[in-house]
Amino acid sequence: MLRLSKLTDYGTVAMAHIARESDRIHAAAELAASIGVAVPTASKVLKMLAGADLLRSVRGAKGGYMLSRPAGEISIADVIDAMEGPIGVTECSVIAGLCALEGSCSIRTNWQRINRVIRDALGQMTLADLAQPTFEPAFKPVHLDAQRAAGQRALT
Repeated sequence: MLRLSKLTDYGTVAMAHIARESDRIHAAAELAASIGVAVPTASKVLKMLAGADLLRSVRGAKGGYMLSRPAGEISIADVIDAMEGPIGVTECSVIAGLCALEGSCSIRTNWQRINRVIRDALGQMTLADLAQPTFEPAFKPVHLDAQRAAGQRALT
């Protein structure tokens, strides 16, 4: 399963929040309260994003963070890279030499192709896209046992 860390999830939520109100400075404490995380967590996330030049730090009594460039110019891949490092489905998808089987792996090239597709999709979606509210139904988990039972009934 592909899964992003909680910090990366918080980073995308924080960036979307900031993008919705990109004309003002956002303090860590205000942002933490708005997105529902602890202040130290918000501070850590904001520092990571600022370190990757996605946010600009503003010092002073009314300081905080702002986007470093327009939300339409920041991709979701940029945010993930800032929080996680290079996007890779497998170790060999990003950095050569990490896998002992690399030299004899018959599917390495295909994993690299899959990685490029995922990276391209994340690169095409911008922070401006993510910041827009959606009106799609909420995620509903699939219950495989119920589907299997329904499939068995259909066969009999």
